Amino acid sequence: MNIRPLQDRVIVERVEEETKTAGGIIIPDTVSKEKPQEGKIIAAGKGKTTPEGKVLALDVKEGDVVLFGKYAGSEIKVDGVEYLIMREDDILGVVG
Repeated sequence: MNIRPLQDRVIVERVEEETKTAGGIIIPDTVSKEKPQEGKIIAAGKGKTTPEGKVLALDVKEGDVVLFGKYAGSEIKVDGVEYLIMREDDILGVVG
């Protein structure tokens, strides 16, 4: 990927949800489903700059699987693949 996020922004690739229930029932693609709110961080910026000029490092790093809000971030498309770009504040938590 040739995009580097600035400051406290991260680029997230959504993780696809399972199409099978715990009981083994397969959910067809025709059922309208919401986009997942979980993704893997592909790239992260250096961190937020304070008014004093000090850089505060991010709590997340590349490779982390994170949870985010339903309407968090902006969708972008790079080389035919959809990603989300969002601020670290939009991330609700790290999985695992």
